[in-house]
Amino acid sequence: MSAEINTSSPLSSIPQTYPLSYTFKIFKGNDKTGEFVDYEVSVDEGMVVLDAILSIQENQDTELAVRWNCKSGRCGSCGMEVNGMPKLACMTRLSDFDPKIPITVTPMKTFPILKDLVSDVSWNYEVNKTIQPFSPDEDSDFIYQQEDIERSREFRKCIECFLCQDVCHVLREHDKKDSFGGPRFFVRSAALHFHPEDTADRSEWLKEGQGGIGHCNITRCCTDVCPEHISITDNAIIPQKEYVVDNYYSILGWIKKQFNK
Repeated sequence: MSAEINTSSPLSSIPQTYPLSYTFKIFKGNDKTGEFVDYEVSVDEGMVVLDAILSIQENQDTELAVRWNCKSGRCGSCGMEVNGMPKLACMTRLSDFDPKIPITVTPMKTFPILKDLVSDVSWNYEVNKTIQPFSPDEDSDFIYQQEDIERSREFRKCIECFLCQDVCHVLREHDKKDSFGGPRFFVRSAALHFHPEDTADRSEWLKEGQGGIGHCNITRCCTDVCPEHISITDNAIIPQKEYVVDNYYSILGWIKKQFNK
């Protein structure tokens, strides 16, 4: 897939007279073949990319496939690429784009294309099954403090839009789906790891299993695209890299593993 990209800066501060006419170059096809089709859409103030796509679907191309649900940035269903950047279509305002330059919309590149703007993200759910679930001490009488709750709350904001998975170069460019879980599942394992009552050791999953956290080279691109503003790199990935180092490469970690055999 290739098309001219609209690289215009945000225009929200520039007065506009609505309705405006926007051109959309939308990918139509599947994993084997496809093409870009141009659509002209009359845009009113406040519209987002998803509004325009649904207008096209209703008035110009009833066979255009798009996945969406809540249209309020809560379900994560409408993940796609707008001008080459992973976005939620329902949260991407058209006022941020120059109406004179076409807007390119494609499905998420990292995953197989089912039809048009719909990607097959089922691989992600298989990865989730490989993570050891929450494992509390059944005899624990732990008393929660607010700081214990705050430590993992950020990770539970994830809406599983998989934009972070889409932008990650380990998956996007190198297709390491057989040995790398991706940022979404480092967030998932961090939510469990930092839970004060969890007792599981997931260092093997992170280092040698599906996690493969060593492949991540801290580009922070996953953090940049997260619609929930989760600090994926700094708060989930780096602490778990340190956890793996402590467990596998420090003398204390080695001694601990010998006693646990």
